[in-house]
Amino acid sequence: MDAPIEPTQTEPTTIMESKPREASRWRRVMRLGTGWIDSTRTAEQVRDYTLVRKVARLLPYILMHAGCLLVIFVGWSWTALAVCAVMYALRMFAITGFYHRYFSHRTFKTTRPMQFIFGVLGCSAVQRGPLWWAAHHREHHRHSDDEHDLHSPRQHGFLWAHMLWFLSPDNTPTNVKAVPDLIKFPELRWIDRYDGVVPAALATLTFAIGWGIAKLWPDSGTSGLQVLAWGFFISTIICYHATYTINSLSHVWGRKRFQTGDDSRNNFVLAILTFGEGWHNNHHHFPGSVRQGFYWWEIDLTYYTLWALSKIGIVWDLNPVPKRVYGQTMTAR
Repeated sequence: MDAPIEPTQTEPTTIMESKPREASRWRRVMRLGTGWIDSTRTAEQVRDYTLVRKVARLLPYILMHAGCLLVIFVGWSWTALAVCAVMYALRMFAITGFYHRYFSHRTFKTTRPMQFIFGVLGCSAVQRGPLWWAAHHREHHRHSDDEHDLHSPRQHGFLWAHMLWFLSPDNTPTNVKAVPDLIKFPELRWIDRYDGVVPAALATLTFAIGWGIAKLWPDSGTSGLQVLAWGFFISTIICYHATYTINSLSHVWGRKRFQTGDDSRNNFVLAILTFGEGWHNNHHHFPGSVRQGFYWWEIDLTYYTLWALSKIGIVWDLNPVPKRVYGQTMTAR
C-alpha cells in the first residue's frame, strides 16, 4: 500500500495566512460600514483612515446629492411636489426650532418625551445628531469669525464655511464638553450615535407613502420612487443648502443692525428661506431669545410656530427679546 501523501511544509502556512488575510479584509469592510452607522466609532477612527477610506466615508453625502438624479427617470407630479414642500417645511422647522433654538440655545422649555421627539425630527433632516449639532453651534458663538471658528467665511473662505467644514475628519467628533446639559440623556446620546437610523426610516416611509398613493389613487401620476426622489432626496438637499447659507451667506451678505464683533448680518431673503434664521445679526447680538426677527416686520416663521405650540402646552417659557435690546442704538448699517 502506498504511504499517505504528507502535506508539504508550505501548505499549512499558506492556508493559515490566507484566512487571516481574508478575515482582515472583511474586518476593514465591516469597520467602514459601521462607520456610516455608528458615528461615535467613526469619530474615534477617522483621523487614522487612509485617504481612500476618508473619501469612502463621504459616500453617503455624495449619494444624497446623486439621489436627486432619480427625477430623470421618475419625472414629477403635483403630488410629489406637495410631499417635497411638506418635508422641507417640517425639517427646516425641526432644524431651526429644535436643533438651533432648543438644543443649542435652550430658548424655551418642554417635557423630556417631547425633547426626544424634537431630536428625532431634527435628525430626520440628515444633519447629524442633536448633540453634535448643538456642540458645534455653541462653539461657533464662542468664536464667531475668529481664528477658532470652524465655519467662518472670513477665516476659511466661502465654500469651507458653506459645507466643507463638516466633511473634514477633524470635525467629525461630538464635543461632549460643550453640551453637558444634553449628554445626560441616554436617548439623545443614542440618536446622536446612530444618526443614520432616522433618515433611513424616513426614506423608507416616503417610498411607502408614494407607493400607497399610487395604489389608492392611480390618477395621481406618482409612484414610490417618485415620492422618494422628491420627498426625501430633493427636499433634503434643499434643506441642506438653505441651512448652510446661515454659516456662509449670512456672514457676507446683508445689513448689520448691531455691532457684534463678527460679520453676522440680517438678510430678508435668507430669513424667508430658513424660516427666520436669516435675522442672523439680531441672533448674534442676543442669542438667548426664541425670537430672531426682533420686530414685527421681520418675518420669523419658526417663532410663530413655537408661539402656537406654547398656546397648546407643548412648549413653554419662551425667552423674549429683552426691552433693553430694543433700546440700544442701531450702530451699523
